Amino acid sequence: MKPVSLEDAARVAEEARRGGKKVVFTNGCFDLIHAGHVHCLEMARKCGGILIVGVNSDESVRRLKGQGRPILPQAERAELLLGMKAVDLVFVFDEDTPRESILSVRPDLIVKGGDWKMENVVGRSEVESWGGSVKIIPHRPGTSTTSILERIRERFGSR
Repeated sequence: MKPVSLEDAARVAEEARRGGKKVVFTNGCFDLIHAGHVHCLEMARKCGGILIVGVNSDESVRRLKGQGRPILPQAERAELLLGMKAVDLVFVFDEDTPRESILSVRPDLIVKGGDWKMENVVGRSEVESWGGSVKIIPHRPGTSTTSILERIRERFGSR
C-alpha cells in the first residue's frame, strides 16, 4: 500500500461514515517510529471503524523540528505506518498543522498522544462543532523521538 492524497482520504472517510463507521484521525511527524507511536496508534484504532493518519512532509518536519530532521524521509515514515495493522490509510501533508486536513477528512474523533494538552489540539473546535470529539492517549515515558535521539547522542556521541 502507498499513501493516498488528502482528497482520497476525505473520500474514504465519507464512504466509511456512510457505512456507519466511526472515522478516527491522528497526525504527527512520526520521525522515528517507536513503541509510544505503536501504542497510541493501536489505542486510536480501538476507538473507531477506520484510522486515518496524516504525516507531516519532510519540509514541514524541518520547519517544526529543525534542520537535522527528519531522520527518515516521508516515504519511509508513511511505509512504516502503513505496515501497521492498526492503520488503514496514510496521507502526507505539507502544512505545519493538520487543520486543513481535518477540515477535509472531517473525522468523528481526533486522537493525540499524552504529550498533548486538550486545549492545544489543532482541529478540536472544528471537530466538536460537527459533533465529534478529541481523545488523549496516556503518554508512555521515555518513548519520544527526542528522548531516543538524546539517548543515542549520550551513548555514541559524535563517533
